[in-house]
Formats: sequence, structure tokens, C-alpha cells
Amino acid sequence: GAVTSRRMAGAGARLEAPAICVGNLTVGGAGKTPTVIALAQMLQAMGKTPFVVSRGYGGSSAGPLRVDPARHDAALVGDEPLEISRRAPVVVARDRLAGARMAISAGADVVLLDDGLQNPSIRKDLVFAVIDGETWFGNGYCLPAGPLRAPIDQQAPHVHAAIVIGGEMRQEEARAFSGKPIFRAQIEPDEKAVASLVGRRVLAFAGIGRPEKFFDMLRARGIDVVAVEGFADHQPFSDEVLARLNDHAMKGGLALATTGKDLARIGDARARAAFGDRLTTVPINLTFTDRQAVQALASKALQT
Repeated sequence: GAVTSRRMAGAGARLEAPAICVGNLTVGGAGKTPTVIALAQMLQAMGKTPFVVSRGYGGSSAGPLRVDPARHDAALVGDEPLEISRRAPVVVARDRLAGARMAISAGADVVLLDDGLQNPSIRKDLVFAVIDGETWFGNGYCLPAGPLRAPIDQQAPHVHAAIVIGGEMRQEEARAFSGKPIFRAQIEPDEKAVASLVGRRVLAFAGIGRPEKFFDMLRARGIDVVAVEGFADHQPFSDEVLARLNDHAMKGGLALATTGKDLARIGDARARAAFGDRLTTVPINLTFTDRQAVQALASKALQT
């Protein structure tokens, strides 16, 4: 935590386009990816051309590389960048500054940093901290004793606004952002996918920050989830694991359901070969309670 706090104090390089960062105060599971997608779509609706710049966690490419979902796979670029690239242009790069510059040269007029709150290489015009409203800061300790990447009082000064997804407001934790906007948001499953699963017995599986969030979301929509399998975040799916999941589903007469992020790691062709038409991918969408307020803050940052 002390090392991360010192790193965050770096000034960073000024880009030729505004930089908006979507970061986590904790490790994984807060809902950063759907937030990035929602903000990219908001910027697009405002007439802007945002490029997402990601480290490409889980992928082998050091970049900078523009993600092409028709040619690249999660093993090369990472599962989250591959998922995001179906909604907005994405550049993966271990060197975020090099990635941002590639994005700008390719036509970006806004750089949307996927994660990077703790990375000091780029000067950020707007920083959103994404918070899971069910867990907030966990036990309040830094790694490895807890989920925080650095103490809250060291991270909060670098944040311009918080986005709390689901759960409930906790006044004690919210005081860390005193005087700064705290926006509420919800993650909802795609209605068409939900409709296709209603009335069926389902085996749900996911390898995300908190797989239970996905399972609970399905149950909340009336889906009969009779079996679940949770995997580690970003965990690759071996052929043996896919065969085991399919065998479980076939023996129990179950439909299979997973997330878009997990499908990105499996691959469309492998999923069809392993599961046939038994697998339903459930895309998720993030909606802001006060979209206009979020847009107004983003618009102000774009004018800097």
C-alpha cells in the first residue's frame, strides 16, 4: 500500500486528448468493465470518438496493439479488452502512455483508461473510482491482508467521483469522498438472454471477480439456477473443464449460462463445439441512476 501510494503521486504526461480513468480502489470484482463500456457508449452518444486503453491483463501481447475481435483472442489481448472491443475501439499496451498515443494517432479524441488509477504515467482529467456497493472496501486493509490496493485516504485525493454499483450507500465509507460526486448505478442482464432462460433449469458458470454476483443476478430475474460453478478471475477454460461442464449439463438436462467475459476466454467456435446450442451468454449492461449528472461531469472534463 505504501509503495502504491508513492507511485500514485507521480505527475504523469499530458496527452493531446482528454484522459478519463475508470479505476478500482480494490482488487477486482467491482464492475469496472461494464462501467467502461457504459461510459464509452455515453461518449459516443455525445459525438466523441473514445478509445479504451487497457493493460490487457491475461493476454500475452505487450502492445501497443489495437484489438480486432475478428482476429484476436483472449490469450493474446485479454478477456476484458476483447469483450469491450465489441462496443468501442480498444488498444492494449503494457506501457499505457504508448497505448494512449497510439489511440490518439488512430483518431481518438478521448482516451478512456480501463483501470490505471494507481498508474502515474498519464495525467488524468477525470477519475472515476468504481465501487461494489455490497462489499465497498472489504475489511479496510491493503493487500495481502485485505482487498485495498492502497489506503483509502491515500487513494481518495486522486479520485474526482465515485460510482457505486448495486448494494447500498454506506455513510461511513462514503465520507472518504466528502465533497465529491457519488453516482449510483445498477448492472442488469440482457432482457433477451434472460427471456431465453426463464422456465429452464440452468447451470451457471463464471470466472469473474465475484462469480456470486452473476449467479445472484440470474436468480433475481426468476431464473431457476440449480447448479453453479465459480472459477478464478481471468482463468482460462481448458477442454477438460468445458467437457465436464457440458457433461454435467447433459446429465441433468440443464441449460448453460455464462458471462460475455467468460465467452471471450472460451471463444465462439470452442463454445459451439463444446456446448452446441445449450449455452446462453448473458450480456450485462450498466445504467446510471442520474445519467445526466455523469454526462455533465464528463462534458466538463472534455473541455480541459
